[in-house]
Amino acid sequence: MRYWRHPGSDEQTALRTALSSDARVSFNFIVLTLTSCSIATFGLLENNVAAIIGAMIIAPMILPIGAMSFSAVEGDALILRRALATLTIGAILSVALAAAITRLFFLPALGSEIMARSQPNLLDLGVALAAGVVAAFARVRPSVAGAIAGTAIAVALMPPICVVGIAIAHGMMALARGAALLFVTNLLGIMIASMSVFVLSGYVHMRRATRAFVWTLVAITAIIIPLAASTGELIRQAQVESALRSALLNGTVTFQRVELIRADFDWVTAPPEVHLLVRSTQPITPTQVALLEAFARHKTGIDFRFVFDVTALAEVRDEAVGPTATSLP
Repeated sequence: MRYWRHPGSDEQTALRTALSSDARVSFNFIVLTLTSCSIATFGLLENNVAAIIGAMIIAPMILPIGAMSFSAVEGDALILRRALATLTIGAILSVALAAAITRLFFLPALGSEIMARSQPNLLDLGVALAAGVVAAFARVRPSVAGAIAGTAIAVALMPPICVVGIAIAHGMMALARGAALLFVTNLLGIMIASMSVFVLSGYVHMRRATRAFVWTLVAITAIIIPLAASTGELIRQAQVESALRSALLNGTVTFQRVELIRADFDWVTAPPEVHLLVRSTQPITPTQVALLEAFARHKTGIDFRFVFDVTALAEVRDEAVGPTATSLP
């Protein structure tokens, strides 16, 4: 298989021309950025997953990022600066528009789709790396260009930057920093993967690309620490949630004939709040809730506040056999 393409080859020239065009601020880029941002912001505010996915499909920011990746490994400073300026303009417009929409339709409560983009982890970096490979491969192999839409959904560039604007409008700077970190994670993941594809496909020689790889890896290393910390917290939360479910079902005799339907954990509140939807043949008392909180504190070392939503569990029998129903008072 031939990996190296001689500088100035038709394939390399065509790729450079296409990516040079992607690096420019164009009317199309501005319109797509504003519409994608509007759809994403409205979807985030109303917690509408379908609308958010629609905004991901448009994904205009994937174009200058691809141009940045190629120009970085090729050493073309002009295209690199132009693509970086285009990406910056798109990000600023998106943050400003998202903040303006949020102030216009100010909703005091933020949904789960917004909060989910405030704590990026190493899994997000892995998704960005894989998506970056597909995005660059679609560039060097036009026959698979149809996969770009799926790539756009995977890396989700627009929703995080919109969350930054939403968080700023609410004055929640910690949330804004988390969403900005997710955007940077996606950006760097796409870049390092795309750069690798361009080199392995023979469009740029590795000797020319070494400096770009080094600087990109340095930037990724800088964000690895907060991403690793967030990943550890995610694993810890999953272990705690599993332990609490097990404790409720098997680990304590405080509750009898209780069927757990769903457990929702809110880690943002202090202390963390757990909403438990259960079915039971007997009423659950505040004393039982306090005992479960003490049991959870002993098992996990964390203070939890439990809130039970109880649905009556009824037994229905044939009239000839016994009582027609037994239910909660």
